[in-house]
Amino acid sequence: MTNKPDIALYAERCGVDRIFIDLEILGKVERQGHLDTVISRHSFEDIKAVSSVLSRSEVLVRINPFNSETSWEIEQAIKNGASIIMLPMIRNVIEVAKVGELIAGRVRFMPLIETVASLEKISEIEALNSVDELHLGLNDLHIEMNLRFMFELFTNGVVERAVRKLRKPFGIGGVSKANEGLVKGSVVIGEHIRLGSTGVILARAFHEKSQTLEELKSKLDLDFELNEMDKYVRYFRTSENQVLLENQDKLNESVRVVVASMLERNN
Repeated sequence: MTNKPDIALYAERCGVDRIFIDLEILGKVERQGHLDTVISRHSFEDIKAVSSVLSRSEVLVRINPFNSETSWEIEQAIKNGASIIMLPMIRNVIEVAKVGELIAGRVRFMPLIETVASLEKISEIEALNSVDELHLGLNDLHIEMNLRFMFELFTNGVVERAVRKLRKPFGIGGVSKANEGLVKGSVVIGEHIRLGSTGVILARAFHEKSQTLEELKSKLDLDFELNEMDKYVRYFRTSENQVLLENQDKLNESVRVVVASMLERNN
């Protein structure tokens, strides 16, 4: 996720498949302002600036939740070079269908399943012809479900029950670096492979809030970190089911420890 063309180009050269331009702002501060989450301030001009330097990576644009300006936002996103449009904070199937009609097949359409309402209607949303793929957003969903930690959605079965209904490509949440994070990125990736996920958003650990390419390169070796992650992708994709189940146990235990720590701090 970046609106810096030089960082986007560097990420593409390191193997990133999609650059995420995040236009969503409506209601986001109210929902997440109390949390340590990234709230982007990207613009339509950023879409053009980033898309113009890329040769392979796609530009994924998250627009605002469905509102009176959605048609205009879609036109501007497409005009400036979006490859995929993501719709957040879905409340009903009708608004997804309307966005699909507005996109009209000009770019791909990815609904973001991050509300209880959209989770309950995930099969109906996927069935729309205009929907190309889906992404499960764990942050807002875990807030709405009053969970303490977003990865509890893996351990309580919510994610698995949802994705077992899907036939189209889907991604899930975000991931930290392979050997970092409250739950190691490598363990999270193993669960993605077990569930059949084909996409994940690289968390802030992959850019460390860097504002320039020089700053980014001084903080981490993105090429190395992505190669490390890719090793685990290849490993889990070629592993027997028992290995994936053992990794699932590791994830469950890691989440249990994180939640227990949170409870202890709050008592």
